Amino acid sequence: MNEDYLWDKSGEPDPQIQQLEEILGTLRYQQKPLKLPTGLSMHRRRKYLPLIAIAATVAIAVLSAGVWLQFHNREAEPTILAVAIASPPPATPIKSPPLSVSKKPLKRQNPALVRHNTQEALAAKQQLMFALRLASEKLNSAYRRTQTPTQIKNQHKAG
Repeated sequence: MNEDYLWDKSGEPDPQIQQLEEILGTLRYQQKPLKLPTGLSMHRRRKYLPLIAIAATVAIAVLSAGVWLQFHNREAEPTILAVAIASPPPATPIKSPPLSVSKKPLKRQNPALVRHNTQEALAAKQQLMFALRLASEKLNSAYRRTQTPTQIKNQHKAG
């Protein structure tokens, strides 16, 4: 038997190998062109869930900012009115102080009013931080859903 025939088809073929090639030749790969059905229509399925999540997050952020601003402005108005009513208007026009730093002590405000405003400000800040945290989580969730996975589902990592 000549081994050159097995590697590069040069040399004299062995009759048994030729017979084996003829038998197995019917099982040889035969390339066929891809035939698609004519009635098949390709349509892309749209994913609206990430867009809805982003829109909801923006709406929550805008709504919470609006509530905070309305609450903040409502609490600031009585304070300004209380100060205006408590102090009578000056009889003579007030001259603007020079731009240098004044050494006069500042007027103290009512401690109860300051404490009340501070508590409301802290509550508003906590609400705003919660809304921002919630918006951040929603945006992260929407971002993760839009990313294509690098690993096929139900497939374990090798190694």
